[in-house]
Amino acid sequence: MRYFEVTCRIRPFSQDAADVLSAMLAEIGFESFSQTEDGLMAYIQQSVWNEAGMQEIIQNFCLPEVEISYTLAEAPDEDWNQVWEEEGFQPVLVSDEIVVHDVKHTDVPQVKYDILITPRLAFGTGSHETTRLILRVLAQLDLAGKHIIDAGTGTGILSIMAVKRGAESVFAYDIDEWSVENTKDNLLLNHIYNNVEVEVGDSSVLEDKEKADLLIANINRNILLQDLPRFASSLKPKGQMILSGFYLEDVQTLAKAASELGFSLLKTENEGDWAMLLFEANALGRCDV
Repeated sequence: MRYFEVTCRIRPFSQDAADVLSAMLAEIGFESFSQTEDGLMAYIQQSVWNEAGMQEIIQNFCLPEVEISYTLAEAPDEDWNQVWEEEGFQPVLVSDEIVVHDVKHTDVPQVKYDILITPRLAFGTGSHETTRLILRVLAQLDLAGKHIIDAGTGTGILSIMAVKRGAESVFAYDIDEWSVENTKDNLLLNHIYNNVEVEVGDSSVLEDKEKADLLIANINRNILLQDLPRFASSLKPKGQMILSGFYLEDVQTLAKAASELGFSLLKTENEGDWAMLLFEANALGRCDV
C-alpha cells in the first residue's frame, strides 16, 4: 500500500486550526496525522488522493484569517512510520480507571484497565479526544456477555477495552489493511486471543454478521452519516450505538439522522470541541429493518 505524505503549513498556527484541519482532511480520506511546529504531516493512500478536494479545503477553511499551504511527496516504501514506532508515546491516563501505553515506557500508573498498544500510525492511542470519550463511556456500560461491533477499529483499542469490560465477542473492521494487522498485534499484546474477529473492509462487511448489542464507530461525520442505515440494521432490538469522531457543531445533524432511523439519544459528552453520542435503538423503530 503506497502513501502520500502531505506537509501542511498553518499561518498563523494554533491548536484549534490544526484540529479543524485534521478533521477536514479526514473527511477526504486522510488516515493519520502528526503535528509539527507550524502545521501537520498528513498521510493518505495514493489511490484515494484528491487534489480538488484538498484545494477546496484550503479555499474554504472555516477559521478567518488562517492560511493553509501544503506540499505533496511520496512516502517511502520502507517503514515511513519508523520514528513513531521507535520512540513510542507517553502513557495516556484516560481516567482514574484507564491507562493506555506502549512497551517502551515503564512509568505507567497502576489502574483498573491497562491497555497496551503497539505505537503505529493507525488512529487510536488514547491521545485523541474522541478515543478518550469512548473509552470513558465503555467503562460505564455493562458489557458482560455482549456482542460488540467496532467500526473503523484503527489500533483495536476500543475492542480491547470492550473485552476487558466483559464483552463475550467483538467483530472489528477497518478499510486499512495496516490497521487490521496492527489490531491483531495489539490483541495479542493484551492477551486477547479468541474474543475478537477482525476483517479488512467498509461497512458492507456487516451484512452477514451477527447483530450486536453495541456498535462503536469513531469515524468522521460524513462516513457516519453514510453508514448509519447499515449500523441500524446491524443492531439487536434495544441495541446501543456509540458515535464519535466529529465536532460539537455536528451533534444536531447526527442526532437527527439517528432519530430518523429509530434511535433515542441517551447521552452527549464532549472534550473540548470534540463530541460523543450514545444512542439506543427503539424497540418499535426502524433499526431492525
